Amino acid sequence: MSRVLVVTNDFPTRRGGIESFVLALCQGMPPEEVVVYTAAMPGAEAYDAGLAFPVYRDPASTLLPTRPVARRVVEVMRRHGCDRVVFGASSPLGLLAPALRRAGARRIVALTHGHEVWWATVPLARPLLRRVGDSVDVLTYVSEWCRDRIAPALSPGAAARMVRLSPGVDPDRFHAGCGGAEVRRRLGLGDAPVVVCTGRLVRRKGQDTLLRAWPAVLDRHPTARLLLVGDGPDRERLERLTGSLGLRDAVVLTGGVAWGDVPAYTDAGDVFAMPCRTRLLGLEPEAWGDRVPGGAGVRAAGGGGGLRGAHRRPCSGAARWCTASRRWPPHSSGCCPRRGSGCAPTACPTGRVPHVSWGTCWPSDMPKAATLGGGWRPADYEIRRS
Repeated sequence: MSRVLVVTNDFPTRRGGIESFVLALCQGMPPEEVVVYTAAMPGAEAYDAGLAFPVYRDPASTLLPTRPVARRVVEVMRRHGCDRVVFGASSPLGLLAPALRRAGARRIVALTHGHEVWWATVPLARPLLRRVGDSVDVLTYVSEWCRDRIAPALSPGAAARMVRLSPGVDPDRFHAGCGGAEVRRRLGLGDAPVVVCTGRLVRRKGQDTLLRAWPAVLDRHPTARLLLVGDGPDRERLERLTGSLGLRDAVVLTGGVAWGDVPAYTDAGDVFAMPCRTRLLGLEPEAWGDRVPGGAGVRAAGGGGGLRGAHRRPCSGAARWCTASRRWPPHSSGCCPRRGSGCAPTACPTGRVPHVSWGTCWPSDMPKAATLGGGWRPADYEIRRS
């Protein structure tokens, strides 16, 4: 039987967007057709035992494209008869592609995310990314914004082979009424309007921007609550900022939650907001490339990689699911100057949600599987045998 070998540093038990993306990709394939090779991580043995497909852990906590790692990956590849390979992130592990090709890989796909924008920009890293592009059959990209920045670092042939692969939302997990009422009850939120932000607590995700904006929200909506779901190295700073702004009664920091509980926490909010910022002089960007005045990005989604545009200029509305009305507000047309697809107006149909001026839209050419409600189907992005 032909199998797919997924080689990645980004896999649970680590938490993050790429980790969730790669895991969903693996779980979307028949378990008998996928094998994972990843790094050593705390708690991995217990976690891997609950998966339906085999997972091999390298002795190292970070995989690098070295000869010893290549030798161990080839051993697993041959043991399971894998003739297709997916790199969970193209850089730097995509540099293993020639060795795996010599070992029998017939098709190799490498995923790119936001950090490949950094590789495409830095002089020493740029030629390495070009080598990866020339060594694989396909480089994927998550947004047009990323492609516009990665493609110039590639050879013309590699750039022409790029394919969009955007993470979608599983509508069987993320939907209205998937547990938000219980989360509200448990956290004492009641019927207050709630803005929820789900993600790692790191500076790039911009939770501090939400905190600094919250006093202005409270001036107009005194009962509004901000729900920050997740954990990370920025937590202590965010807790101090919450206290210094006098927001302890208006903000809930849940800490880390199990991946299975994320839909319920997302459902507890009336608005999902994540004002991501680009940092380090542009070397640490948000992969979706959304922009609003002031340099901050925003994502409005149903969680887990949902409805997020890839345009460079702001548009007038915010795409938001209203848990009070249990529906998306009606779409308007032509608001995005680059894509011209459609944004939801900023007003909540029930009037319950505070006005949010940040905007996002989704391109008309985005595959349905990459939009909220369309679901995600592995068949849309088949890793074919050639």
